Amino acid sequence: MSRKYKFHNKEGLYFVSFATTYWIDVFVQEQYFSAIANSLTYCCTHKGMCIFAYCIMPSHIHLIFNHGDSNPSKILKEFKTFSSKEIQKLIEENPQESRKEWMLWMMERAGKMNSNVKYRQFWQQNNKPIELWSNNVITEKLNYIHNNPVEAGFVEEAHHWKYSSAKNYAGETGMIPVILI
Repeated sequence: MSRKYKFHNKEGLYFVSFATTYWIDVFVQEQYFSAIANSLTYCCTHKGMCIFAYCIMPSHIHLIFNHGDSNPSKILKEFKTFSSKEIQKLIEENPQESRKEWMLWMMERAGKMNSNVKYRQFWQQNNKPIELWSNNVITEKLNYIHNNPVEAGFVEEAHHWKYSSAKNYAGETGMIPVILI
């Protein structure tokens, strides 16, 4: 992986995006969205993660976060490992999931192509962390995150997307507590 996409400054503020394998639209049911929101909230409450912005889309997540003076790569790995297992379990146990067999098969297929995975691969491995080093870059990434559901045609205004910190920035209560920049 390029040196450009690594966590170099443990105290830095980072923008990351990561997607499900094959960009599968997993997050289309409330229970899957809630599981991700709960996992991120847990990381904030118990693991020292600080979230400044987020957006959970059907196939991917965007975050602006830091991990204090600790290890942002480690906390992101822990989040992805836990949430991967949690979401797969929810899919397996969901009798209303019409795409269950297909999604699990696709994750298993991805896992077989990756020597680091024992069985199924839920998340793509890359995060492409970008350290946010100026107010202009922070504003650019914040706008990008919040406008993602608008650009996708899901909502007309960013704060209407329930699974985004755009609600927090509009003075409303979002699913995940954030620190406003």
